[in-house]
Amino acid sequence: MRSLHVITGLGVGGAEQQLRLLLRHLPVDSDVVTLTNPGAVADGLTADGVRVTHLGMAGNRDLGALPRLVRLIRRGRYDLVHTHLYRACVYGRLAARLAGVRAIVATEHSLGDTQMEGRRLTAGVRALYLASERLGRSTVAVSPTVAERLRRWGVPAPRIEVVPNGIDLTRFRFDEAQRLRTRQRLGLPEDAYVVGGIGRLTGAKRFDVLIHALAHLPDSCWLLLVGGGPEEHVLRRTAHEAGVADRVLFTGERPYVADGSPGPDLPSLTFAMDLLASPSPEEAFGLAVVEALASGLPVRYASCPAIEDLPSHTAPAAHRVTGDAEAFARALAAARAEGPRPRTAPEAAHHYSITRSAARLMDVYAAAHSSPPSPHGVSSS
Repeated sequence: MRSLHVITGLGVGGAEQQLRLLLRHLPVDSDVVTLTNPGAVADGLTADGVRVTHLGMAGNRDLGALPRLVRLIRRGRYDLVHTHLYRACVYGRLAARLAGVRAIVATEHSLGDTQMEGRRLTAGVRALYLASERLGRSTVAVSPTVAERLRRWGVPAPRIEVVPNGIDLTRFRFDEAQRLRTRQRLGLPEDAYVVGGIGRLTGAKRFDVLIHALAHLPDSCWLLLVGGGPEEHVLRRTAHEAGVADRVLFTGERPYVADGSPGPDLPSLTFAMDLLASPSPEEAFGLAVVEALASGLPVRYASCPAIEDLPSHTAPAAHRVTGDAEAFARALAAARAEGPRPRTAPEAAHHYSITRSAARLMDVYAAAHSSPPSPHGVSSS
């Protein structure tokens, strides 16, 4: 089977990195086309041996991108097209149908109750999404929570498949030596209690809550924010105004240490933490939480369907926090008072193994490839 993955961009983000991880485990000959922004994940895919094409789309209304994408799909003679993220789903499903591809799958990575990928869920956004959704065979939801949101939107239940995001358990297995090295490279005091936050530095992630919570905690508590984004300057200003700038470390998308050399990778940064906090009030999955659990961290979160969709005993060190910065400060202080625990992965982390997710996605591919043509959609003649 030859497949083409169409994605809106390949900068550093959860959906983009999930695609790279999946392609390492799918037994399919796969190419990738990015509509915009061939960033760091594009470099990673190329290093993995995946052919990546940049379509050069100028914006949401660059209709000239559609015939370019149709020609690309026809030339590739793909058996299946898999789209990721809103713009790629809208353009990619239509292009695939026009190119004569019958097997079209889309993954919904980021549908919340009030927003999708940071855009407000207006009637127009919903109408365009549903119109393009009918052109495909099935829509993959990354969690049962997202599947229910799709049903409420109007996507027919039989067209929805749940394939959770996956993680590389081996990569996140705790390593004490890496923890010590990473903390030293970051310049953390030996007695520092490190609260971590992982994700794009955008307003929706609410990392400002953690900065304000830090102001209520002892000086031995630090905040390590892993990721880059448009709100970094705002968060730095917030840290200064809260009087905790000397205890907040920003790694950026590609971590660097004080001497300018490349810094530790994501698992090593996770090992350096003592707890992960996720104050985002609206998530579609919660990948950072699951990766933190895989490294044995306790977690305090505001929203995490990946955990909420499982029985509570599968992640005993993960607890939901409701409220503002003071509520998070109390929760963090209480977790710290409990003392360290063994850094082993709970059952929930094993539930989201990437090999399991890849196998489930292959079942979706097989069904899409063997199903009869849909009565809806666009003729390729």
